[in-house]
Amino acid sequence: MKQTTRVYAIALGGILLIAGILSLGEDKKRFEISKGLDIFASLFRDVNLMYVDEIQPGQMIQDGIDAMLKNLDPYTVFYPESKMDEFNMMMTGEYAGIGSIIRKKDDHVIIWEPYKDSPAHKAGLLPGDKILAIDGKETIGKSVEEVSALLKGQPNKEVILEIERVGNTKTIEKRVTREIVHLPAIPYHGMINAKTGYIYLASFTEKAAADSRRAILELKSRGAEALVIDLRGNGGGLLDQAVEIVNFFIPRGLPVVSTKGKVTQWDKDYQTNDNPIVPDMKLAVLIDRASASASEILAGALQDYDRAVIIGERSFGKGLVQTTRDLTYNTKLKVTTAKYYVPSGRCIQALDYSRRNADGSVGAIPDSLVKPFKTRAGRVVYDGGGIAPDVKIETKEYAKVTRELVMKDLAFDFVNLHAVEHPTAPPPARFEITDEIYNSFKAFLNSRGFDYETDSRLLLDKLEKIIIAEKYHDRVAGQLEKLKTDLGHSIDRDLSLFRDEISEVLADQFMERYYMQAGVIEHLTRRDPNILKALEILSDGNAYREILQ
Repeated sequence: MKQTTRVYAIALGGILLIAGILSLGEDKKRFEISKGLDIFASLFRDVNLMYVDEIQPGQMIQDGIDAMLKNLDPYTVFYPESKMDEFNMMMTGEYAGIGSIIRKKDDHVIIWEPYKDSPAHKAGLLPGDKILAIDGKETIGKSVEEVSALLKGQPNKEVILEIERVGNTKTIEKRVTREIVHLPAIPYHGMINAKTGYIYLASFTEKAAADSRRAILELKSRGAEALVIDLRGNGGGLLDQAVEIVNFFIPRGLPVVSTKGKVTQWDKDYQTNDNPIVPDMKLAVLIDRASASASEILAGALQDYDRAVIIGERSFGKGLVQTTRDLTYNTKLKVTTAKYYVPSGRCIQALDYSRRNADGSVGAIPDSLVKPFKTRAGRVVYDGGGIAPDVKIETKEYAKVTRELVMKDLAFDFVNLHAVEHPTAPPPARFEITDEIYNSFKAFLNSRGFDYETDSRLLLDKLEKIIIAEKYHDRVAGQLEKLKTDLGHSIDRDLSLFRDEISEVLADQFMERYYMQAGVIEHLTRRDPNILKALEILSDGNAYREILQ
């Protein structure tokens, strides 16, 4: 008995010792926090009082907060009161303004694309319109953010724009009444052949699931026996919307995603709660390097249940969950609180931020760092970052001439000029870049003096400078001249050689001008390699089953 009592006493003593150590650790942490805040406040006070020039206190505080959060992850963000419109639009897809994409071009901000049925669209604003003034305030030299702030504001209030339009010699005044603008979660859906429906899901805002449900049922009523869901470019949004959309395809009571973080009370398991609306419809999901977060939950869950063929590129690799916290003075903090895990048990979060590509997507992952998991049918899938597609299709690399045309907005300028004399265009299902249009585009480029340097020629020029500096030029002058000739390019030759891909860019620009985003997507369904591959697989029952089994 005494021995047992002694054991209990030792155990209790150990527990109290651990508790004491932990308490000391917490006390030290609290002291470090208090000390740091005191130092920051006194430093800021003295800089504000003594610095030789006037400072902007609000901006300095914002910079300090941003620098502090930068050491965490890219998704933990502070939203000051001035950015509440941006935050609300991210959550709801809605904001108060004129409803248009704007971009900087030279010293002005221009209308790039009005949203369909938006105030900008109803007021007759067109792509290429140069914004000269807003409510009498000149906009020359202003940034996109500054112009955007002037265009947004109180709903039902009129804003007066002074614009310069291609083909007009005089400036034009446009009166636009601001409205609550809703950015649709599904900008386009339709049938891409007699038995296959297509949905482009652009975001997971609070109406994404309801919009998806309506689109699926409509396509089913039109005869769809298979469905393509396009998640390319979809950066995510609300997790619960992704869970609800997964439920449209798999039975009630199945886990879809679980979240696990530091605060275990917040850990949560999400599962399907309803019967599916299309439990047997064949399904393909398209993803790319920009498909992230909720997109990866949707694609990953459907892959884990062998419910859809995933086509495209490895997705972005964002397996982190953010929680919004209300702070003082109408500010908010979006803070990463957990990681999420899809049904197979794998986490989609990229293992190492340093291994990301330039666009932020998952880079090369060593085999030693990834772990295998299994889908319900026993297929092997891996963690390590993002969703790996079942059928991989690399993104097309465009020629230098095509990239230059896009970067210099020459296709955009040509189409806007063309539209002055041609106010209508054939619908997306019938539109083609004819010889007449293409030759007109070539003439337009010639009038603009279009030229560019190839990457190979730029490298050769750099090499020649090094050779001259190292005194080897006399020995290799003949070879250099031959290389210059071989690597030289002709604009006419390049425009003919790469006509197909240049025509694709031109066609997209025509569709955006005449039919807006929906037109671009509808026209894309006729020629996109990922969509064509999806159609091929969905139409071949054996191929579809082999991939999923």
